[in-house]
Amino acid sequence: MTVEKLQLTLHATGLKNIAGLGKGTSDPYAIVTLLASGPGEKPRILGKTEVIKNSLSPKWTTSFLFDYSFGKETHINVSVVDEIRKQSDKTMGSAVFEIGDILGSRGSTKAKTLKRSGILYARISKAPPRSAGKLALRLRGIKLKNVDGLFSKSDPFFEIRRTHDGGAGGGSWSPVYRGKHMNNNLNPKWEPASIDVNVLCDGDLNKRIQVAVYDHEKKGKHNPMGAFDTTVNELVKSVGGKFELKKGSKTYGTIAVDECKIVGAETSSVMQPPSAPAVATATAPAAASYQPSMMPVPVPVAGFGNMNLGGQPLPVPVPPPKKPTFVDYVSGNCDLNMCVAIDFTGSNGDPRRPGTLHHFSPHGQMNGYEKAISAIGGIVAKYDSDQQFPVYGFGAKYDGVVRHCFQVGNSREVHGVAGILDAYKGVFKTPLIMSGPTVFTEVIQLAATQAKQRYQINPLSYSILLLLTDGAVTDVEATRQVLASVADAPLSIVIVGIGNADFSAMQFLDDFETRSGVNRDIVQFVQFSAHEHNKASLTRATLDEIPDQLVQFFHSRGIMPQADSNFSASKIVIDDYNEEADIDLSMDYGSDGEIALNGDVGCYIDNSYEAGIGKLHVMPPPTAPSGSAPVMAASVPAQPFTFQVQVPPNVTSGQQIQIAHPQTGQPLIVAVPAGVPPGGIFTVSA
Repeated sequence: MTVEKLQLTLHATGLKNIAGLGKGTSDPYAIVTLLASGPGEKPRILGKTEVIKNSLSPKWTTSFLFDYSFGKETHINVSVVDEIRKQSDKTMGSAVFEIGDILGSRGSTKAKTLKRSGILYARISKAPPRSAGKLALRLRGIKLKNVDGLFSKSDPFFEIRRTHDGGAGGGSWSPVYRGKHMNNNLNPKWEPASIDVNVLCDGDLNKRIQVAVYDHEKKGKHNPMGAFDTTVNELVKSVGGKFELKKGSKTYGTIAVDECKIVGAETSSVMQPPSAPAVATATAPAAASYQPSMMPVPVPVAGFGNMNLGGQPLPVPVPPPKKPTFVDYVSGNCDLNMCVAIDFTGSNGDPRRPGTLHHFSPHGQMNGYEKAISAIGGIVAKYDSDQQFPVYGFGAKYDGVVRHCFQVGNSREVHGVAGILDAYKGVFKTPLIMSGPTVFTEVIQLAATQAKQRYQINPLSYSILLLLTDGAVTDVEATRQVLASVADAPLSIVIVGIGNADFSAMQFLDDFETRSGVNRDIVQFVQFSAHEHNKASLTRATLDEIPDQLVQFFHSRGIMPQADSNFSASKIVIDDYNEEADIDLSMDYGSDGEIALNGDVGCYIDNSYEAGIGKLHVMPPPTAPSGSAPVMAASVPAQPFTFQVQVPPNVTSGQQIQIAHPQTGQPLIVAVPAGVPPGGIFTVSA
């Protein structure tokens, strides 16, 4: 699994003042807690920001580091707290964010309205390496303009800010350092500053940064005294020199650079401007026009006899020397698209009968297809900018003809994962006759064609086909040939086997790359029954290879991540307060400044299949009766339950294997029963 280190920064606007009548303005700080993903885990406080005195719109400079992987949901709780002397600090509001939601949003920024008042903003960026050193900086102000009125002098302090617009400056700025103010002084000699170069400019010494000066006000509404844009390289070269402090077109004084040097940097860590173009020119012949018709008329698939989608592969320019990561791309204007293909062959059984694979329970339990769509689609959809998804079916008859690719739903695309589920259910209201055989080739060809069409419009477009089936493909060789023919498309294919059929014939998908002779693996096959009781396990298994596949495609063609030049703060989507999820966590504040969660079990996100799409349920810790033993979380089953396990390919009956309990995550050692072959399925009660 690809794991990357990310960095979280926070700011808020319009908080409610809870200091009390006659006690001035609140002094907010934020506490970040990594929530547990199930009752067998515990939440963990990542830390807290600095306190911003007398401010209802704080911009904290403290950042928080944590691990991220594409196939795992990671939730954080951010509590905004007012620091109060001689009594307990008071909560000003809390919000829960999912890291994928933030990363997939414009500017990698997400915002939430707090319960009392105000908006909390969370931004994710790639954590820089730890070897670019510190910027040792000493600044001095000369004849700064007084902005404090006729009868007093300004109390200036300076901020150092980084940009989030790709380095050009003039976009979204965030403070990374804030110095102490100097009372009544228009010629201040500020204290030396030490700033992490990676945090300031991602190690790129030519990236634009900003120095801003403010007149400190006790009420927190600091008056701007001017600013100037520069780079770390310019500052280092300007020791002994000066910069004009500008406010609009007017000069508000001069800033002298008395000292500026980088301490403790490794030479290899200092980034230089890229020599390769940000996006290499990539042209391809026009892909065949291919649009599905409205239901119930099936999609006619034609023009794919040679299985090369236009006849010529996409050109492969020489890749640039520095290889970006998955996070670089998804936060660098990459457009991730998803389409879904569903198996309607007769082997799924009569959907009107309970226990069959397409049966819809009147009691709300999801069938395997619904679970796979909600789990996998729920993660991938976070990175799709327009939330519009094409849905296809295969293996059913319309008008007496077997269709291996037809439109599911009343429109070419449906909105959101909920729209996919609605379209899936609605197909049984059409004159569909479940049939066979199981043929994937046409939906794979269609997905590849559409992926290439999007790529020609936007070279930073990438697609994922989620293909759900209950059985092995009928023609293995034809499927292998099609997969080889589309390996040059900006596409990954995730195939999930639903039900308890023998999927051993699908093993060819796992070694597709070596057998087909292509140098790019685009397929991942996973058997759903091995993850039926563990949503997180399913998403990890199915999406594990996507990041590497995406990076390999773009990097091999010299296509680099791009800054979103049209991004501005006005385009940040602000979500409403969620009464179920955005709860205030109970905290213990120690006299030594340490903060701990109140309670041993803590809170966790209900990440079960039945929790619902986009519905976060934060469970408070259970309360044990006085004098009794600790009570486990209510959702942990009191009695053993059964689940299915797939035998690894290299294990035979009688051998022991280690698995994770689907609900608690605890390791279990089980023996493979006699007669169960490698790749087979057996049932465990635990």
